[in-house]
Amino acid sequence: MNLSRFLLATLAPLALSGFTPQAWASAEDCQFNLSQPLLDYGLMNRAIRADSAAERNLGERRLSLNLSCAAPTDMSLFYRAMAATAQRFHFADRGSYQIRVRDAVLDGQSVELGLIAGAGQPPSETSSNLIWRPEHGVVPVRSGAPTQGRTFSAQLEVTAWVQEQGMQIRDSVTWEANGVFDAIGADRSRETTLRARFAPAACEPTLSNGGVVDFGNLTINDLNPDKPTRLPPRSLMLRVGCDAPTAFALIMHDNRAGSATVDSEIYYGLGTDGRNNKIGLYSVNVDPADASADSFARLYRTDSTTAGVAWSTSSANPISIARNSYLSFTASAGSNAGPEMIQNLSTTVTVDAVIAPSNSLDLSNAIDLDGAGTIEIIYL
Repeated sequence: MNLSRFLLATLAPLALSGFTPQAWASAEDCQFNLSQPLLDYGLMNRAIRADSAAERNLGERRLSLNLSCAAPTDMSLFYRAMAATAQRFHFADRGSYQIRVRDAVLDGQSVELGLIAGAGQPPSETSSNLIWRPEHGVVPVRSGAPTQGRTFSAQLEVTAWVQEQGMQIRDSVTWEANGVFDAIGADRSRETTLRARFAPAACEPTLSNGGVVDFGNLTINDLNPDKPTRLPPRSLMLRVGCDAPTAFALIMHDNRAGSATVDSEIYYGLGTDGRNNKIGLYSVNVDPADASADSFARLYRTDSTTAGVAWSTSSANPISIARNSYLSFTASAGSNAGPEMIQNLSTTVTVDAVIAPSNSLDLSNAIDLDGAGTIEIIYL
């Protein structure tokens, strides 16, 4: 990216008294390079347990800049990027980064750095190690005064942070932020990009017996003709394993949507018979007394009907896994604080099935109970 400068001058006698002219070089006379224009902070997995801080340090990346010109030139450098605070720049919605500049060398000799608010202005701060503040530039300094030269280099340390709320994602996301280093005296600029990728925790649910529930063979004599028939419950073991302690919840999707004989978010369909009659319904229930996780002495269930914004008072009462309400677990009874961070969870899930009255079904042919559902992990 080139930022062109246009200088208009009128020739007239000029008395130079206490005036130090700035040297400007043409783009052809100068070279400006960055050692690493892309700063990649890698993949962040929020399964890593968060500390108590309000933000997480994503790490530090280093690069060097080098500016060389054929003639002595003003070596002021500005960094153009959106500000987040007085000392940090904006990194996506909930992130920020800071640039520290050090080890400056002008024409082969170490120099201090000055922080300037504009070209030609005196430094407001000088040091061998400066934080590059938004809307400011840096310039090589000797004896407290900005100094021109032919070659200038410096080392940069770029540290990025993300607020903990920024890690609360359910899908993979990539953050990018761009900035421009502007060598105004050399009429040269270079763009840099910061990148960080975020992924939800890696948790995997598994069910015993491959998730298959077999109610066996039923005859017409096993069914009530004029009222629903409740079948003996069947149980499976549900296990959830995560890469690290993670806050998550469970919901369930009905793969036979619309076939349940009762319309409710806790009931799922068993399919339809040959004449498209609804066969019945089933629910999947969890008893916290049968649940265990990590080193917790016991678990209590808590649920949310607001997508995790607010949570019910935790209790030991059994509950059905629903299509929309989040189901999770905590180690504290009577708490509204929401779920614990869990790495390994085991619990029994009980499947209760109900068959529609037989006089509402087409029994001229065998009927298969064709229920199917998917338990989904929701990362919080």
